[in-house]
Amino acid sequence: MEELSILSEALKYLKPEIAVSIVLLAVVLFDLIFHNNKKILPYISMAGLAITGYFVINQFALKGFAFPVAGENYGMVTADAFGAFFKLIVLISSAFIVFFSVSSEEIKQSFDRHGEYYTLIFGMILGMFFMVSATDLILVYLSIELLSLSSYVLAGFVKTRERNSEASLKYLLFGAVSSGLMLFGISIIYGLTGTTNLYEINKVIATTDINLVTFSFAIILTFAGFGYKISAAPFHFWTPDVYEGAPITITAYLSVASKAAGFALLVRFVATVFVSSVDAQGYWQMIQVFDWKTLLILISILTMTLGNFSALWQNNLKRMLAYSSIAHAGYLILGLAVLSNQGVIAIMIYFFFYMLMNLGAFYIVMMIANKTGSENIDDYTGMGTAAPFYGVALTIFLISLTGLPPTAGFIGKLYIFIALVDAEMIALAVIALLNTVVSLYYYVRVLKHMYLSKVENPPQEIKASLPSIIVVLLLLVPVLVFGVYFTPVVDLAKNCVAILGL
Repeated sequence: MEELSILSEALKYLKPEIAVSIVLLAVVLFDLIFHNNKKILPYISMAGLAITGYFVINQFALKGFAFPVAGENYGMVTADAFGAFFKLIVLISSAFIVFFSVSSEEIKQSFDRHGEYYTLIFGMILGMFFMVSATDLILVYLSIELLSLSSYVLAGFVKTRERNSEASLKYLLFGAVSSGLMLFGISIIYGLTGTTNLYEINKVIATTDINLVTFSFAIILTFAGFGYKISAAPFHFWTPDVYEGAPITITAYLSVASKAAGFALLVRFVATVFVSSVDAQGYWQMIQVFDWKTLLILISILTMTLGNFSALWQNNLKRMLAYSSIAHAGYLILGLAVLSNQGVIAIMIYFFFYMLMNLGAFYIVMMIANKTGSENIDDYTGMGTAAPFYGVALTIFLISLTGLPPTAGFIGKLYIFIALVDAEMIALAVIALLNTVVSLYYYVRVLKHMYLSKVENPPQEIKASLPSIIVVLLLLVPVLVFGVYFTPVVDLAKNCVAILGL
């Protein structure tokens, strides 16, 4: 009876994960029974996401643990507002990806495998949900593997070009290496501390003398798994090839949802294991066993600089956005490098706005690719006239990705800079600002081709359909509105961090 009461108590905190699992099974069963009628699969997926969203919103008021450690007030899985925030980002991204998939010519060509496609997307969602909530290293590893195995297949889902299979294979190989390094690091941490629970590791390293060299080595190995998921240099090598070779819908999904789960996991890992207390100004008092600040500063500078300068030379728009995504990971790591509540709030604000503008940019690239069959920047010459609606929308999204006012991207970067300046990390703020100037060049290069370059062979006119206009406006309007009125997102992020207990 005691086991049943523990299970029923645990299920109370796992309602979103249970809902995703049920929808996954529903998609599989419907596809098996009605294998000739796949057009309803997106509707089942959207209904499942809506139900899951209801349970996620309820978690904003929760603070508890599933499968608690005997006699303690912590467990393997946590349900709190911080996790609910990132789960909401995953769900919103997933809903837009379902919309994208309905319009994608690449996905339409694989109509007979739509059941597997939506099943794997829900497999990714389940993995990301557990990544966001995991407070045990074993569950961390399993959730990353669940996400990775689904995304490996989706990266090579379309078989129309050689680069599709190449993307999937490279993703698998790099993923296997990073998973192996992370598992080795986890095993060393377990050997040193005798536990895999993040809260218990915190207690052990705070009260016990451990070999700092070995422990630091284990943390760096474990960080390799996190760095791989967030596309941080030097764990970014898979990103450009996979983003270019995967279907645009999956590229957009990996660039937002997978990265969000990775950052949520990294923040929770650092905050739970290494923070002993938080001072009155919200700065974390770290247990002096590992120099996180130095590591994060070096990784962030390397990531944003490499991402921005590599993007300068790209002629494929998906590949350029891949390097742009790497650079944005660098800016986000800066927020964590501050090691304060203000830094985490900045990450959450930035990520919410990054989701809107990045998904919008990828959607327009997909709609133009549907008509032209090309993702090459040179083929965008004259596109501002041929596709006026998409041209204006893409311009706004790219301006927002640069971080210019009056867009939401400016607010995201502003809060990162505020956190850096408050922490007196002025040199880092200057480096980030210079990187933003570099990013302006390659974003404006796309706009130059669309509006200013001489057109020798005008592209065919591309008219936006009503559904595509609605999808673009759902992303575009918030980017402009939150650029002026951003208080609701800021308040939500602050409340989530306060409830997190930091």
